[in-house]
Amino acid sequence: MSGFFSKLKEKMAVSDSQRVSEQKGSEYVELSEEDSMEGKAKITVRPYVIEDFEHIKPILDALREGHTVALINIKPLKDKDIIELKRAINKLKNTCDAIEGDIAGFGEDWIAAVPSFAHIFRNKKEVRESKEPSEVTEYS
Repeated sequence: MSGFFSKLKEKMAVSDSQRVSEQKGSEYVELSEEDSMEGKAKITVRPYVIEDFEHIKPILDALREGHTVALINIKPLKDKDIIELKRAINKLKNTCDAIEGDIAGFGEDWIAAVPSFAHIFRNKKEVRESKEPSEVTEYS
């Protein structure tokens, strides 16, 4: 196992200006705060919570900038007002369409929205074989 870490250490050799300290006999590497990725990251994965319709504005702004993957907790708004939730989701969908991004739900309470450089994987096997009635019925 130590051979693996030696090879990894060689490939990730750091300059003298970076402070890296290792604990003896430990498999963890501790990086100083100077090595923080904030400001250097090309993509930011950020969680959001929607409690009111107005809370989608920062999400939309971040998606339009093009470097944020938004993980959105919709449970507070879902519990509060289902009509406002539908409005918020439609606004998010329209923005994702406009920026050629992608949006998908995960479970009952989470939505992921990504800019154009990303795609959300959808497993075709998870599609329900029997059509169960949905919680919200659409009328034509």
